[in-house]
Amino acid sequence: MRVIALATTGPSAGSPAQPTLGRLLSSWQPDVPALVLVLVLGGLYGWGVLRVRRRGGAWPPARIAAFAVLGLGALVVATMSALAVYDHVLFWPAAVQNVLLDLVAPLGLALGDPLRLAVEALPSAGAARVRRAVSGKAVRALTFPLVSTALVLTTELVVYFTPYFATALRVGWLHELMYLHLLAAGCLFVVPVLTHEQALPAWCTHPVRAALVFLDGIVDAVPGVVVMTHGTLIAGAWYLHHAPAWSPDVRHDQQIGGGAMLSIAELVALPFLLAILVQWARAERAQNAALDRRLDAELIRAAPPAAERPGHPEQAPPATPADRVRPWWETERNDVADRIRRQHDNS
Repeated sequence: MRVIALATTGPSAGSPAQPTLGRLLSSWQPDVPALVLVLVLGGLYGWGVLRVRRRGGAWPPARIAAFAVLGLGALVVATMSALAVYDHVLFWPAAVQNVLLDLVAPLGLALGDPLRLAVEALPSAGAARVRRAVSGKAVRALTFPLVSTALVLTTELVVYFTPYFATALRVGWLHELMYLHLLAAGCLFVVPVLTHEQALPAWCTHPVRAALVFLDGIVDAVPGVVVMTHGTLIAGAWYLHHAPAWSPDVRHDQQIGGGAMLSIAELVALPFLLAILVQWARAERAQNAALDRRLDAELIRAAPPAAERPGHPEQAPPATPADRVRPWWETERNDVADRIRRQHDNS
């Protein structure tokens, strides 16, 4: 691993070397607050998985991989890779950093379903506290559909079109706070949508969630388009002063960053939507299997006595309407049954 120092003075002194593919892959620098966050999140998640398995439960390896590789991995890449090495001299690495923090890392963390893991790993009192916190008024207001989407969009626009970003380049602690701000804003939308806990209103069924994710994919493209086409330079004074001799034109650099933001936002929307569709299909299969088991149990209870079976010498009395098994769509309360009932009523 190679560490390259960031520019801290003039436009040439102390500047990192011109980025090549090799340097982009091998250049890293430590970020202590980000590293602490990664270790804490990873440690808590691993502790939860061990607790579940010691109780005889199981936790899918795919969720562990998503949380560790896509979630924590994106957090590490955004804050400690070559993106962090070059983000103070080029705009596009900073733009990629920010979109990784508010779109990619939240998706990976959410696919790991830390809320369900906490409920299953904690004692009953602790699990109840987690569910009360998730269903609290403040959390419900922040994670309400469209509100959380608006928060993500507003966060991106505030970062780039107020002094927030330019100040964060100069002030280290504010830069770290900006990282956390972007990560939290992204998680407010993604985690409630993908968790198996009831974190959204009851009307947010899987079809509604798929529509929200599709809409979110469109909204997430807005910051990239605005950055790419905006006439005013973002943190222009900083980047003009700290631009190395090998750097591209600052305006072109900003256009590259906006294009990268747009591309990553659209790429993230596809696996996000696929995850919702997979959950939807699994929920339908589970519902159908439960319905089949219930119907089988009802048919067994309503099986005719021996006297009614073909070939039996005795003639059974005719069955009354109360003895007959009603069709399942007359007794079930779900979307499929409602649709069939309406078809029979109209025929």
